[in-house]
Amino acid sequence: MKVEVKKVDALKREMKFEIPREKVTEAMDSVYNEIGKHAKVKGFRPGKVPRHILATSHGQLAKDETIKKIIPQAYHEGIHEHKLNPIDLPEITEVNLKDGVLTFTATLDIRPEVKISDYKGIKVERKKNDVTEEEIQKTLEFFKKGRTDQEVTIDDNFAKGMGFPSLEEFKVALKRQLEFDKDRNNRMDIENQMVEELIKNAKLIVPQSLVKRQLYHRLNDALKRLKSQGMKDEELKAKAEELQKQLEPVVEREVRVYLILEEIARLEKITVNDQNESLPGKVIEFLLKEASWQEPK
Repeated sequence: MKVEVKKVDALKREMKFEIPREKVTEAMDSVYNEIGKHAKVKGFRPGKVPRHILATSHGQLAKDETIKKIIPQAYHEGIHEHKLNPIDLPEITEVNLKDGVLTFTATLDIRPEVKISDYKGIKVERKKNDVTEEEIQKTLEFFKKGRTDQEVTIDDNFAKGMGFPSLEEFKVALKRQLEFDKDRNNRMDIENQMVEELIKNAKLIVPQSLVKRQLYHRLNDALKRLKSQGMKDEELKAKAEELQKQLEPVVEREVRVYLILEEIARLEKITVNDQNESLPGKVIEFLLKEASWQEPK
Protein backbone atom coordinates (compact mmCIF):
# COMPACT_ATOMS: atom_id res chain seq x y z
CA MET A 1 0.00 0.00 0.00
CA LYS A 2 1.29 3.45 -0.96
CA VAL A 3 0.34 6.49 1.14
CA GLU A 4 1.35 10.07 0.37
CA VAL A 5 0.71 12.69 3.07
CA LYS A 6 0.46 16.36 2.13
CA LYS A 7 0.34 19.16 4.72
CA VAL A 8 -2.45 21.52 3.59
CA ASP A 9 -2.24 23.89 6.57
CA ALA A 10 -1.32 23.82 10.28
CA LEU A 11 -3.89 21.11 11.02
CA LYS A 12 -5.26 19.79 7.72
CA ARG A 13 -3.63 16.77 6.08
CA GLU A 14 -4.40 15.20 2.71
CA MET A 15 -3.62 11.49 2.41
CA LYS A 16 -3.55 9.82 -1.00
CA PHE A 17 -3.87 6.02 -0.90
CA GLU A 18 -3.06 3.42 -3.52
CA ILE A 19 -4.10 -0.15 -2.67
CA PRO A 20 -2.31 -2.80 -4.79
CA ARG A 21 -4.12 -5.38 -6.90
CA GLU A 22 -3.27 -8.28 -4.55
CA LYS A 23 -5.00 -6.67 -1.57
CA VAL A 24 -8.02 -5.66 -3.63
CA THR A 25 -8.31 -9.18 -5.06
CA GLU A 26 -8.10 -10.70 -1.59
CA ALA A 27 -10.82 -8.39 -0.28
CA MET A 28 -13.03 -8.97 -3.33
CA ASP A 29 -12.71 -12.76 -3.02
CA SER A 30 -13.89 -12.47 0.57
CA VAL A 31 -16.83 -10.29 -0.51
CA TYR A 32 -17.85 -12.70 -3.28
CA ASN A 33 -17.73 -15.60 -0.80
CA GLU A 34 -20.19 -13.75 1.45
CA ILE A 35 -22.44 -12.78 -1.46
CA GLY A 36 -22.39 -16.36 -2.77
CA LYS A 37 -23.72 -17.76 0.51
CA HIS A 38 -27.00 -15.88 0.15
CA ALA A 39 -27.32 -14.97 -3.54
CA LYS A 40 -30.45 -16.31 -5.26
CA VAL A 41 -29.71 -17.13 -8.89
CA LYS A 42 -32.09 -19.22 -10.96
CA GLY A 43 -30.74 -22.72 -11.59
CA PHE A 44 -28.26 -22.67 -8.70
CA ARG A 45 -28.48 -23.45 -5.03
CA PRO A 46 -27.24 -20.78 -2.57
CA GLY A 47 -23.50 -21.23 -2.08
CA LYS A 48 -23.10 -23.06 -5.39
CA VAL A 49 -23.27 -20.14 -7.84
CA PRO A 50 -20.10 -19.93 -9.99
CA ARG A 51 -18.00 -16.79 -9.57
CA HIS A 52 -18.44 -15.60 -13.18
CA ILE A 53 -22.25 -15.85 -12.81
CA LEU A 54 -22.11 -13.88 -9.55
CA ALA A 55 -19.93 -11.28 -11.26
CA THR A 56 -22.65 -10.79 -13.89
CA SER A 57 -25.54 -10.52 -11.43
CA HIS A 58 -23.84 -8.97 -8.42
CA GLY A 59 -20.71 -7.32 -9.82
CA GLN A 60 -21.55 -3.76 -8.81
CA LEU A 61 -22.54 -4.85 -5.29
CA ALA A 62 -19.25 -6.75 -4.94
CA LYS A 63 -17.29 -3.71 -6.12
CA ASP A 64 -19.09 -1.37 -3.69
CA GLU A 65 -18.68 -3.77 -0.75
CA THR A 66 -15.00 -4.28 -1.54
CA ILE A 67 -14.41 -0.52 -1.47
CA LYS A 68 -16.33 -0.24 1.84
CA LYS A 69 -14.23 -3.06 3.28
CA ILE A 70 -10.82 -1.74 2.21
CA ILE A 71 -11.06 2.02 2.86
CA PRO A 72 -11.49 1.96 6.69
CA GLN A 73 -8.73 -0.65 7.09
CA ALA A 74 -6.32 1.21 4.80
CA TYR A 75 -7.10 4.57 6.45
CA HIS A 76 -6.38 3.27 9.97
CA GLU A 77 -3.16 1.60 8.79
CA GLY A 78 -2.14 4.87 7.09
CA ILE A 79 -2.67 7.16 10.09
CA HIS A 80 -0.90 4.63 12.33
CA GLU A 81 2.06 4.39 9.96
CA HIS A 82 2.41 8.18 9.67
CA LYS A 83 1.68 8.78 13.38
CA LEU A 84 -1.26 11.10 12.71
CA ASN A 85 -3.82 11.85 15.44
CA PRO A 86 -7.12 12.79 13.73
CA ILE A 87 -9.61 14.84 15.70
CA ASP A 88 -12.60 13.88 13.57
CA LEU A 89 -13.71 11.50 10.84
CA PRO A 90 -11.98 12.05 7.49
CA GLU A 91 -13.57 13.26 4.28
CA ILE A 92 -13.13 10.52 1.68
CA THR A 93 -13.00 11.63 -1.97
CA GLU A 94 -11.61 10.59 -5.39
CA VAL A 95 -12.46 6.91 -4.88
CA ASN A 96 -11.49 4.93 -7.97
CA LEU A 97 -11.23 1.17 -8.53
CA LYS A 98 -9.59 0.62 -11.90
CA ASP A 99 -7.63 -2.33 -13.29
CA GLY A 100 -7.78 -3.98 -9.88
CA VAL A 101 -6.09 -1.04 -8.09
CA LEU A 102 -8.03 1.09 -5.60
CA THR A 103 -7.11 4.74 -5.04
CA PHE A 104 -8.75 7.31 -2.77
CA THR A 105 -8.02 10.53 -0.89
CA ALA A 106 -8.67 11.12 2.82
CA THR A 107 -8.69 14.72 4.10
CA LEU A 108 -8.55 15.16 7.86
CA ASP A 109 -7.73 17.57 10.66
CA ILE A 110 -5.18 16.40 13.22
CA ARG A 111 -5.59 17.11 16.92
CA PRO A 112 -4.05 20.54 17.66
CA GLU A 113 -1.33 21.10 20.21
CA VAL A 114 -2.86 22.89 23.19
CA LYS A 115 -0.54 25.00 25.33
CA ILE A 116 -2.21 25.96 28.61
CA SER A 117 -0.61 27.67 31.58
CA ASP A 118 -1.81 29.05 34.92
CA TYR A 119 -5.00 27.00 35.04
CA LYS A 120 -4.65 26.38 38.77
CA GLY A 121 -5.43 29.19 41.19
CA ILE A 122 -7.63 31.16 38.80
CA LYS A 123 -9.12 34.13 40.64
CA VAL A 124 -12.90 33.94 40.86
CA GLU A 125 -15.37 36.16 42.67
CA ARG A 126 -18.69 34.81 43.83
CA LYS A 127 -21.44 37.38 44.17
CA LYS A 128 -23.70 37.38 47.20
CA ASN A 129 -26.92 35.35 47.18
CA ASP A 130 -28.71 37.77 49.50
CA VAL A 131 -32.14 38.85 48.25
CA THR A 132 -33.22 42.34 49.26
CA GLU A 133 -36.72 43.55 50.09
CA GLU A 134 -36.49 45.77 47.01
CA GLU A 135 -35.91 42.74 44.76
CA ILE A 136 -38.90 40.96 46.29
CA GLN A 137 -41.08 44.03 45.69
CA LYS A 138 -39.90 44.26 42.06
CA THR A 139 -40.89 40.62 41.53
CA LEU A 140 -44.28 41.25 43.12
CA GLU A 141 -44.78 44.08 40.61
CA PHE A 142 -44.66 41.50 37.81
CA PHE A 143 -47.41 39.54 39.52
CA LYS A 144 -49.35 42.75 40.09
CA LYS A 145 -49.51 43.41 36.35
CA GLY A 146 -51.22 40.06 35.82
CA ARG A 147 -51.73 38.21 32.54
CA THR A 148 -54.65 40.28 31.29
CA ASP A 149 -52.96 43.68 31.57
CA GLN A 150 -55.19 44.42 34.55
CA GLU A 151 -53.98 45.40 38.00
CA VAL A 152 -53.97 42.51 40.49
CA THR A 153 -54.17 43.15 44.21
CA ILE A 154 -51.29 41.44 45.98
CA ASP A 155 -52.83 40.38 49.29
CA ASP A 156 -53.69 37.25 51.28
CA ASN A 157 -56.36 36.26 48.75
CA PHE A 158 -53.84 36.47 45.93
CA ALA A 159 -51.40 34.34 47.98
CA LYS A 160 -54.12 31.72 48.60
CA GLY A 161 -54.72 31.57 44.84
CA MET A 162 -51.02 30.76 44.47
CA GLY A 163 -51.30 27.95 47.03
CA PHE A 164 -50.04 29.78 50.15
CA PRO A 165 -51.98 30.51 53.37
CA SER A 166 -50.95 34.17 53.52
CA LEU A 167 -49.04 36.91 51.71
CA GLU A 168 -46.17 36.63 54.21
CA GLU A 169 -45.82 32.89 53.52
CA PHE A 170 -45.86 33.63 49.79
CA LYS A 171 -43.09 36.25 50.21
CA VAL A 172 -40.96 33.76 52.20
CA ALA A 173 -41.29 31.20 49.37
CA LEU A 174 -40.62 33.88 46.77
CA LYS A 175 -37.44 34.95 48.59
CA ARG A 176 -36.28 31.32 48.70
CA GLN A 177 -36.85 30.95 44.95
CA LEU A 178 -35.00 34.19 44.20
CA GLU A 179 -32.07 33.02 46.32
CA PHE A 180 -32.02 29.72 44.41
CA ASP A 181 -32.05 31.56 41.07
CA LYS A 182 -29.26 33.87 42.24
CA ASP A 183 -27.20 30.92 43.42
CA ARG A 184 -27.56 29.21 40.04
CA ASN A 185 -26.72 32.40 38.14
CA ASN A 186 -23.71 33.03 40.40
CA ARG A 187 -22.43 29.52 39.70
CA MET A 188 -22.73 30.16 35.95
CA ASP A 189 -20.97 33.50 36.39
CA ILE A 190 -18.05 31.81 38.21
CA GLU A 191 -17.71 29.21 35.47
CA ASN A 192 -17.72 31.99 32.85
CA GLN A 193 -14.97 33.81 34.77
CA MET A 194 -12.87 30.62 34.74
CA VAL A 195 -13.51 29.95 31.06
CA GLU A 196 -12.48 33.48 30.08
CA GLU A 197 -9.18 33.06 31.98
CA LEU A 198 -8.56 29.66 30.38
CA ILE A 199 -9.09 31.12 26.89
CA LYS A 200 -6.66 33.96 27.71
CA ASN A 201 -4.03 31.54 29.03
CA ALA A 202 -4.25 28.96 26.22
CA LYS A 203 -2.73 28.81 22.75
CA LEU A 204 -4.19 26.52 20.08
CA ILE A 205 -5.52 26.43 16.55
CA VAL A 206 -9.18 25.42 16.45
CA PRO A 207 -9.88 22.62 13.89
CA GLN A 208 -12.44 24.01 11.47
CA SER A 209 -13.76 20.55 10.55
CA LEU A 210 -14.89 20.12 14.15
CA VAL A 211 -16.47 23.59 14.18
CA LYS A 212 -18.23 22.82 10.90
CA ARG A 213 -19.68 19.54 12.21
CA GLN A 214 -20.85 21.06 15.50
CA LEU A 215 -22.29 24.05 13.67
CA TYR A 216 -24.24 21.74 11.34
CA HIS A 217 -25.86 19.94 14.30
CA ARG A 218 -26.63 23.17 16.20
CA LEU A 219 -28.12 24.81 13.11
CA ASN A 220 -30.26 21.76 12.32
CA ASP A 221 -31.57 21.62 15.90
CA ALA A 222 -32.43 25.33 15.84
CA LEU A 223 -34.25 25.06 12.48
CA LYS A 224 -36.22 22.01 13.67
CA ARG A 225 -37.39 23.95 16.73
CA LEU A 226 -38.46 26.89 14.56
CA LYS A 227 -40.32 24.55 12.19
CA SER A 228 -42.13 22.90 15.11
CA GLN A 229 -43.21 26.41 16.17
CA GLY A 230 -44.87 26.92 12.78
CA MET A 231 -42.21 28.72 10.72
CA LYS A 232 -42.66 28.16 6.97
CA ASP A 233 -39.95 26.66 4.73
CA GLU A 234 -39.33 29.97 2.92
CA GLU A 235 -38.83 31.75 6.25
CA LEU A 236 -36.56 28.94 7.48
CA LYS A 237 -34.26 29.33 4.45
CA ALA A 238 -33.92 33.04 5.12
CA LYS A 239 -33.42 32.42 8.85
CA ALA A 240 -30.75 29.72 8.30
CA GLU A 241 -28.12 32.17 7.03
CA GLU A 242 -28.78 34.59 9.90
CA LEU A 243 -28.59 31.77 12.46
CA GLN A 244 -25.36 30.44 10.98
CA LYS A 245 -23.67 33.84 11.39
CA GLN A 246 -24.88 34.03 15.00
CA LEU A 247 -23.92 30.46 15.90
CA GLU A 248 -20.50 30.20 14.23
CA PRO A 249 -18.51 32.26 16.80
CA VAL A 250 -20.42 30.58 19.65
CA VAL A 251 -19.62 27.10 18.36
CA GLU A 252 -15.97 27.98 17.68
CA ARG A 253 -15.63 29.22 21.27
CA GLU A 254 -17.26 26.03 22.61
CA VAL A 255 -14.85 23.84 20.60
CA ARG A 256 -11.89 25.92 21.83
CA VAL A 257 -12.99 25.57 25.47
CA TYR A 258 -13.62 21.83 25.10
CA LEU A 259 -10.12 21.24 23.71
CA ILE A 260 -8.59 23.27 26.56
CA LEU A 261 -10.54 21.31 29.18
CA GLU A 262 -9.61 18.05 27.45
CA GLU A 263 -5.92 19.00 27.64
CA ILE A 264 -6.21 19.83 31.36
CA ALA A 265 -7.89 16.44 31.86
CA ARG A 266 -4.90 14.80 30.16
CA LEU A 267 -2.38 16.75 32.24
CA GLU A 268 -4.20 16.03 35.52
CA LYS A 269 -5.14 12.45 34.54
CA ILE A 270 -8.85 13.18 34.98
CA THR A 271 -11.01 10.43 33.49
CA VAL A 272 -14.71 9.63 33.19
CA ASN A 273 -15.77 6.23 34.52
CA ASP A 274 -19.53 6.67 34.44
CA GLN A 275 -21.57 7.27 31.28
CA ASN A 276 -23.58 9.89 33.18
CA GLU A 277 -20.41 11.87 33.93
CA SER A 278 -19.11 14.66 31.71
CA LEU A 279 -15.38 15.18 31.18
CA PRO A 280 -15.70 19.00 30.91
CA GLY A 281 -17.87 18.95 34.04
CA LYS A 282 -15.25 16.99 36.00
CA VAL A 283 -12.48 19.33 34.86
CA ILE A 284 -14.52 22.41 35.87
CA GLU A 285 -15.13 20.77 39.27
CA PHE A 286 -11.35 20.24 39.63
CA LEU A 287 -10.60 23.85 38.62
CA LEU A 288 -13.15 25.21 41.11
CA LYS A 289 -11.37 23.33 43.92
CA GLU A 290 -8.05 24.77 42.76
CA ALA A 291 -9.37 28.31 42.23
CA SER A 292 -8.42 31.35 44.28
CA TRP A 293 -11.71 32.58 45.72
CA GLN A 294 -12.07 36.35 46.14
CA GLU A 295 -14.40 38.11 48.53
CA PRO A 296 -17.36 39.74 46.75
CA LYS A 297 -17.04 43.49 46.33
